[in-house]
Amino acid sequence: MLFKNANIFVNGQFQYGSFRVENGRFAEILTTVPAEDGIDLENQYVIPGLVDVHNHGNSGADFSDGDYDGLVKMARYLAQNGVTSFAPASMTLPYDVLEAAYKTAVRLRNEQPEGCARLMGIQMEGPFFSEKKKGAQNGAYLRKPDFAAFQRLYDASEGILRIADIAAELPGAVEFAEKASKLCTVSIAHTDCTYEEASAVFDAGASHLTHLYNAMPGIHHRKPGPIGAGSERENVVAELICDGQHIHPSAVRMAFKLFPGRICLVSDALRCCGMPNGQYTLGGQDVFLYGGVAKLADGTLAGSATNLYDCMRKAVEFGIPKEQAILSATLIPAREIGREKEIGSIESGKLADFVVCDEELSLVMVFMGGKQICE
Repeated sequence: MLFKNANIFVNGQFQYGSFRVENGRFAEILTTVPAEDGIDLENQYVIPGLVDVHNHGNSGADFSDGDYDGLVKMARYLAQNGVTSFAPASMTLPYDVLEAAYKTAVRLRNEQPEGCARLMGIQMEGPFFSEKKKGAQNGAYLRKPDFAAFQRLYDASEGILRIADIAAELPGAVEFAEKASKLCTVSIAHTDCTYEEASAVFDAGASHLTHLYNAMPGIHHRKPGPIGAGSERENVVAELICDGQHIHPSAVRMAFKLFPGRICLVSDALRCCGMPNGQYTLGGQDVFLYGGVAKLADGTLAGSATNLYDCMRKAVEFGIPKEQAILSATLIPAREIGREKEIGSIESGKLADFVVCDEELSLVMVFMGGKQICE
């Protein structure tokens, strides 16, 4: 199938031309418009399907519920909103609850229902976290880093556990990072660590910061903390929740300068995403959504009610160049879960998951495997 007359996002920039899709994959990217029948995209813009590597839920469903129908509902909502691949994030919960959720993820990965985003990984957000910086995580289930427990969960996930989070100051964090980084990306998260503690864990193999600024010490000129330690290491990628609630626009712009080409946009969306104002739950705790802001009963910011596509557009609104915002929502997250050979860019041989949009990135149509799923 030929798609022609489009502004296509290729190698980090837009180029005018056409592309072919064969057997669900991009077959050829052209800088010309062949004089043959095809789908005329009428000079619209084509970007890769987005990849969300930190997403708890939407549409009333949460990944940690371990409910297959709920996970399907989540994946369908994501696809309809331009997020064609995702790695759902679990919460700080008992190991048996996590194992059940991970097995449900394996089932969705294997069955791949039509019209649903592809489940390409899992982020294990907890339970190896700091009490002081637990945020909206349930303190009753916090644990010290435990590689044996992680290994059991990794095996239950059949290897699709792609990001494992730890607080760098906890006993055993360095040893955990050394071992787990051989299996997946290790991320520093929900931490009260110092610069030195973060540096030790990065040097041991961690290469990711979960939701930069949130649930970690801020930057101080005498105590640069995990943000300082991560920013000066060129292999460390930082997540950013760009929903307009979690981070001030100036801090968003600062993040892209501290981590040039290394910002991974995420939604951190909760089950209240795509839902009306009201009361919901997260990890066994009540969450209240009002005016697009989700908080615990004590006022703690809980997560977002915004999907990744809208976060990407918000980043552009805050002054991030369009091309960088797109990369931060597509290829960079794909790399973080080790799936960049399959998804994340418009390139011959990769899955033909893409979004047709206008110049302002307003979503027009979504395609998966070259087949339109919504408009």
